[in-house]
Amino acid sequence: MRLSILTAAAAVLAAAACSPTGAGKSASAQAGTRTAEQEKNLATFDDLDFNVYSDQKWDEFHKSHAENIIVHYPDGGTTTGLPEHLEMLKPQFVFAPDTVIKEHPIKLADGEYTAVQGFMEGTFSAPMPLPDGSVIEPNGKRFKLGMLTVGRWENGVMAEEWLYWDNQAFMKQIGLAE
Repeated sequence: MRLSILTAAAAVLAAAACSPTGAGKSASAQAGTRTAEQEKNLATFDDLDFNVYSDQKWDEFHKSHAENIIVHYPDGGTTTGLPEHLEMLKPQFVFAPDTVIKEHPIKLADGEYTAVQGFMEGTFSAPMPLPDGSVIEPNGKRFKLGMLTVGRWENGVMAEEWLYWDNQAFMKQIGLAE
């Protein structure tokens, strides 16, 4: 089943790249076939991104994430446990404190899996700390980055999460790559 939601998510995102109107109809049509539990999980996902993540309400992540969640990141890294996951998220807000996710134009559900596509937006407006203790000074560049999150749900919270975005596109948008 994991492959089917990932395959479906990839197909819908590919369709969206070619025809946003057609992709929107597919996502809307699929909404009529979701279970009540899938609808609840997708609503929890909306609250997570639009409210909890965007407003940095770290103490509310337990509403959507299991304490021992496994999270897979775009760079191939993995964390286990909610505290470790939160420590991976917080640095984004140091150099781009206005980071928000405002929309999920595509939402899919298949069994215990959900997938949502959204856009992470913000401004490189504060110094970016580097691991060696140095910083990259802000340049005021805005970013709007497409992202996809796949979640595997157990008992109303995600037990496993896969995060996808293009790190190179992000670095280009904030002026740190060509």
